[in-house]
Amino acid sequence: MEQNVIFIIGASSGIGLSVAQKLCDEGNVVYCGARTLCPDERVTSIITDVTQPKTVAAAVNRIISEVGRIDKLVYSAGFSMASPIEHAAEKDYRYLFEVNYFGAITAVREVLPYMRAQGSGRIVLIGSMGGVLPIAYDAFYSSSKAALIMLGKELNFEVNPYGIYATTVLPGGTATRFTFKRKVYSHDKVGVYASALDKSVGTLAGAEQGGMESDEVAETVLKALETENPPPVMAAGLINKAYYISNKLLPEKLTQYLTANHYNLK
Repeated sequence: MEQNVIFIIGASSGIGLSVAQKLCDEGNVVYCGARTLCPDERVTSIITDVTQPKTVAAAVNRIISEVGRIDKLVYSAGFSMASPIEHAAEKDYRYLFEVNYFGAITAVREVLPYMRAQGSGRIVLIGSMGGVLPIAYDAFYSSSKAALIMLGKELNFEVNPYGIYATTVLPGGTATRFTFKRKVYSHDKVGVYASALDKSVGTLAGAEQGGMESDEVAETVLKALETENPPPVMAAGLINKAYYISNKLLPEKLTQYLTANHYNLK
């Protein structure tokens, strides 16, 4: 792949960091927008808080002023909270959507004028299989990732004529520190849901820590970035591809039953 300028939001850890490292290995110019510095010194870090749109705009302006273009955007910021819908605090689920969804909109809107002027661009949104198959007691995370999938699909209608393509990459369980950063509501805040919440959180943590490595997900991201005409949605890994296809074929009630069974809620 020829040298490109890539802006990754959320490259300080996890999937975003793995993507950044692989892109640097290929000789690209990589910028990280995050609240903490990227540990890879080859990456230029810009302190960015996606819940503060002005910081995203400032980061994009700095990149343009330094190198004159942004060829590709990867949005990898994310937040998760385990809580029953009934007891979730409004400030928590609004913050989640600010990070997972509205921050992505801000980033996309900031880079599009430059990509359109260039006549080309690639945008990758890091979604989740949780946006296709619900994660029990993580309703807001799943909802935000489902919204991200549709955002990417809708975006393509608007920007494909200008040589810009958007892809939402769907990892399944991935072994990163994200598992341990999840906000889990305590028993005293969830009432009758405490036991079921515990089962779901434990199952999800096991699926993540026993799942894919972030490098594997990064390979799918690079494929989306490098493909001439990438699909709007790409599941990462063979198992997730199978899940993605089967979800389209199975009746909704069966999917709901299998999900409940997976999280030990039956």
